[in-house]
Amino acid sequence: MYPDLAGKTAIVTGASKGIGKGIVERFGKEKMNVVVDYHTD
Repeated sequence: MYPDLAGKTAIVTGASKGIGKGIVERFGKEKMNVVVDYHTD
């Protein structure tokens, strides 16, 4: 949907559930490199 995001890198904290998880999933669909961080779960 946003081809200009492909290959970009994002850092997402709190990505184990909720909004953070949704953001990570969407960035993955956009073919972005994603660094994921979470404390539990």
